Amino acid sequence: MPYSKEIIDKLGNSMVYIAQKVPDLSKIKLLKLIYLFEEFSVKRNKLPFFGIPFEVWQVGPVAKDVFVDLDIELVLFGKYISIKRGDKATYIFAKSSFNNDEFSDNDIKVMDYVIEKYGNRTATQLVKLLHKKGSAWHKETEESGLMEVFNKGITNSSNREIDFTYYLSGCEAEKYRDCIAFHESVSYLNP
Repeated sequence: MPYSKEIIDKLGNSMVYIAQKVPDLSKIKLLKLIYLFEEFSVKRNKLPFFGIPFEVWQVGPVAKDVFVDLDIELVLFGKYISIKRGDKATYIFAKSSFNNDEFSDNDIKVMDYVIEKYGNRTATQLVKLLHKKGSAWHKETEESGLMEVFNKGITNSSNREIDFTYYLSGCEAEKYRDCIAFHESVSYLNP
């Protein structure tokens, strides 16, 4: 499902926020910090941050459409960030000023917490963190048999999605699912 304008604005401004606060921001590190915004919002607020799918890939959870935009051509996020491709990594730079229109006070707290706690880690360290036993990524790879497939080098991606209700109990999980359904209907009605 295509992202709504609101989700693109929130993702784009999140990238600006991260790029302004995290030096030497590589593409992989940006993707992991974006994921951590979603995970910590679910854990802390019991609500999605973006409400977008994150797929189970070998390098951890990835928002596929964001990855594609950063990897090929900045179609969705070109007004927010610029990229510089190096020999070993692609680096991200803020292109516009941060606009907080799409963010609640709780969203800003989540972003600040994640950046303060994880912003100085390398992309490799973030991948290892998200692979830890007990993480939603680890649970999904174990249950689906993807761990073995990834370890054998058969593939590096899947279309299996992270289930954030892993971090929630009964009523909280239902509330989260309702929020996701709402996000999907808004995206469908307002592409």
